[in-house]
Amino acid sequence: MRYKELDPKVEKKLWEDYKANGSLSAREKLIINYAPTVKYIASRLAMGMPSNVELDDLVSYGIMGLIDAIEKFDLSRGFKFRTYATQRIRGAILDEIRQMDWAPRSVRQKARQLENSYKELESKLGRSAMDHEVAEYMGISLDEFHTMISKVAVTSLISLDNVFSIGKDDDEVSVYDAVEDSDSAQPSEIVERQNMIDILSKSIEELPERERLVLTLYYYEEMNLKEIGQVLGVTESRVSQLHTKAVLRMRSKLAPVAEDFIEELGRK
Repeated sequence: MRYKELDPKVEKKLWEDYKANGSLSAREKLIINYAPTVKYIASRLAMGMPSNVELDDLVSYGIMGLIDAIEKFDLSRGFKFRTYATQRIRGAILDEIRQMDWAPRSVRQKARQLENSYKELESKLGRSAMDHEVAEYMGISLDEFHTMISKVAVTSLISLDNVFSIGKDDDEVSVYDAVEDSDSAQPSEIVERQNMIDILSKSIEELPERERLVLTLYYYEEMNLKEIGQVLGVTESRVSQLHTKAVLRMRSKLAPVAEDFIEELGRK
């Protein structure tokens, strides 16, 4: 993603005009300047979504997140606004997607079943489980396993946005939504977050090579599924399957940590 940045002096003046004087003109220019970021984030989240999820709607939700970010951004903290805004924009879009209840309960249950199977089997094996091993563990055929993976693929496209299943009732919680701003966090909370980052990094390292490559190309190189397929010489649907399996493996490792993290925060 590469957008032409405003001249730093111009942007600084806009922020000062808006924050100090409430200039609506400055606010409008800031919104226009960062609108391409909203469209980019919305476009990536829209990939693989059901047909009833319109890109224009996602952009609208993202714009609301952008406006909220502009309102709440504190110049004195020295953060880059784009970094701060990206989280707000993504959060606003994902909140609306979840409220749509776009994923049938049956699909969420399949995702949970797969996630638990990966967790239990890989804990027993001490390594990444192969497709036929997971299928056998679940008591289904390899074809049924691949069909199940395809059905839950759409849920995995937003599954790495800090959302974890908690408890036995398919409750979901966002870790970042559950904690205070990092600047006001207590030392113990900072340690907990760093622990989760360490586990996340380790879980990526333990992925099968092709799954790890898909995540790298998608999240770090910011390529779409079609582009990744061209790099790997496979179909877009195959890339989607690899992405889904990677996310399921990672969620199976991260969810227990998230549960402990949320429980600890609840005692504070």
